[in-house]
Amino acid sequence: MNWPEWLHDWQMWLALAMGLAVAELFSLDLMLLMLAGGALVGVLTATLGLPVAVQILAAATASVGMLALVRPNVVKRFHSGPELTLGHAALVGRKGVVVDEVSAQGGQIRVGGELWTARAYDDTEVIEAGAAVDIFEIRGATALVYKVQTLDS
Repeated sequence: MNWPEWLHDWQMWLALAMGLAVAELFSLDLMLLMLAGGALVGVLTATLGLPVAVQILAAATASVGMLALVRPNVVKRFHSGPELTLGHAALVGRKGVVVDEVSAQGGQIRVGGELWTARAYDDTEVIEAGAAVDIFEIRGATALVYKVQTLDS
């Protein structure tokens, strides 16, 4: 192209990339950011001294590729927040300590500073006080637990 002598192709591509990146701050849709990435490919091709047609083709290919391959994964990651488990479900998988002997008939465990009514997950098992347990399930206000196996037991 016939730009002024002081203005080079790579500078135009860089200005376009920066403009698109700034515009993305207002849209927050990640479309303009992908186009800015394509413009950066234009910067690269321009600094290599390739013809303008090749620069445009490379920038367009990179933009379409980023829109098709990168953007969907990024958008999915942004829109899916952390999985929140609340209430009793948050206790499943945590460890506790037996306060009163736990059997199929009942007992008590301490989990995170709270006392919980507990029963052994295996009806035939009796878990002594002081043993570490895993919480397998919560039924009502009762934790069903299983003794944590140690190397010496």
